[in-house]
Amino acid sequence: MVEFAPDIPRWRQVAEVIRQRIKDGTYPPRSRVPSINQLTEEFGIAAMTAHKVHRGLREEGLIYTEPGLGSYVSQQPQDG
Repeated sequence: MVEFAPDIPRWRQVAEVIRQRIKDGTYPPRSRVPSINQLTEEFGIAAMTAHKVHRGLREEGLIYTEPGLGSYVSQQPQDG
C-alpha cells in the first residue's frame, strides 16, 4: 500500500501512480487500467476517491471509459 503525503489529496497521489504506470509502459495504450474496485483495494481508498482518480485521468486525456466494459489507456503520441 502507498504511504500518502498528508498535504496532497489522495486522489491526486493515486492518479500520479497510475500516470507513471502509463508513462513507463506498465499500462500500454488500449490496455485496461484498474477499475474503481481494484483501486480501492490496492490503495485503500474510498470508492468516491477512486472515481476522482478516473475522472482526473480522463480529463487529462490519458484514459477513456467504455460504458459497461471498463477504462483504458488512450493512444499516446510517441516521444521523439
